[in-house]
Amino acid sequence: MITRTAHRQLNMATHHQLRQAGIPAATISGRSRRGGPWQRLLPRVYLLQTGPPDPRQQALAAVLYAAPTSADPLSGTTAALTGGAALALLGIRDAPPEPLDVLVRAARSVAATGRVRPLTTARWPATITIAGVPSTRPVRAATDFAARTDDPDLVRSVLANVVQGGWCHPHDLHAELRAGRIRHRPAVRAAAAELVAGVRSIAEGRARDALSATDLPAPLWNARLHRPDGAFLASPDAYWPEEGVALEIDSAEYHYTRDSWQATLRRRLRMEALGVLVASTTPGLLRHEPADLIAALRALLALGAARPAPPRVTARGHAQLELPLPRPLTLRRRGTPCRSAGPPGRRPPCR
Repeated sequence: MITRTAHRQLNMATHHQLRQAGIPAATISGRSRRGGPWQRLLPRVYLLQTGPPDPRQQALAAVLYAAPTSADPLSGTTAALTGGAALALLGIRDAPPEPLDVLVRAARSVAATGRVRPLTTARWPATITIAGVPSTRPVRAATDFAARTDDPDLVRSVLANVVQGGWCHPHDLHAELRAGRIRHRPAVRAAAAELVAGVRSIAEGRARDALSATDLPAPLWNARLHRPDGAFLASPDAYWPEEGVALEIDSAEYHYTRDSWQATLRRRLRMEALGVLVASTTPGLLRHEPADLIAALRALLALGAARPAPPRVTARGHAQLELPLPRPLTLRRRGTPCRSAGPPGRRPPCR
C-alpha cells in the first residue's frame, strides 16, 4: 500500500499514511534519523529516499503538510500550491520558487514552518496539477504572488511574463486582481494597467512611464504590423500608427547570439523598407538616459507626421484601455445636480 502511495506522491508519504499502512511510529522515527533511508522534510512529511529532494518534491511536500489527514492531498480540494512557487513550476521567468505558498480553506488553520507559508482563503479556486503538484491556475497564482510581494519591479515582471507566456489574458488577470481586492496596491495597479494597454515586459513598462510624463501621443504596445498583402511583418514594442514610428527595446539577453542579432536587424530592415521609422534603445539606456529616447522619438514622430504618404503597413494592436481609478461616492440631495468625478464622457452614472 505504501509503495503505491509513494509512487503517486513523488516518493513521499505523510506520517498518517505511513501509520495507516501498518508501519509503527518507532520504525518511522528510526528510518528518518540521520543516515537513515528516509528523510523528514517537514513535520509529518517524509521523503522515502536518501538523495536530496528536487523542486517538485519540495513543492509537493508543502501541500502534503498543509492538507488534512482526512482528504486525498492530491485532490486539490483542501490544499494547493500557489504564488511564485506554482509559477516557478511552470517555468515562468522571474517567479521565485520560495516561499512555498499553499492555499488552505478558511475553516482550517495551518502553522507556517520553514519555507512553507500557508494562506487561508474563503475564495477557493479551481485547481490544476503541475508536474504532479496540486496547484492553483496561473491567474490565481499570479494574484496571490502580487498580494504578498513588495518589490514593484518584480510584480511588474512576473505578471508580464504570465501574460506574455500565454498563461492568461490580461483582462482575466485584472478580474482576478479585483476579486482578490488587491488592485488598490500601487505596484499591482500599475502592472495591471500596463498589461491591459498591451505592455508585456518591465522594460516596456518603463518606456510607458517615460512617455506618459511627456506630451507625446500614446502608442500601441506590441501591435502586429502587416504588409499590404496581409502577411505578418513584425511586432515592435511600441508603434505610432498615424506617424508610422516604431520603438524597439533590444535586450542583450535576447541578442547574445549572432543569429538572434541578425534576425533583429532583418526585421528592422523589413519595417524600414515599407516606410516605418524605427527608434532603438536598450533597457539600460531606457533606465538611465530616458531623455535621449524621448528626444529621438519626438524627432521621428515630427518627421513621420510631415510625410506626404503613410507607411505601407497595417497595424492591428491593443487599444489604450486604462483601468478606471476608484472614485469616492458623492452623496447628494434629491433634485440637486450630480458632481461625479471624472472627465466628460467617462463619468459614472449618478446614484
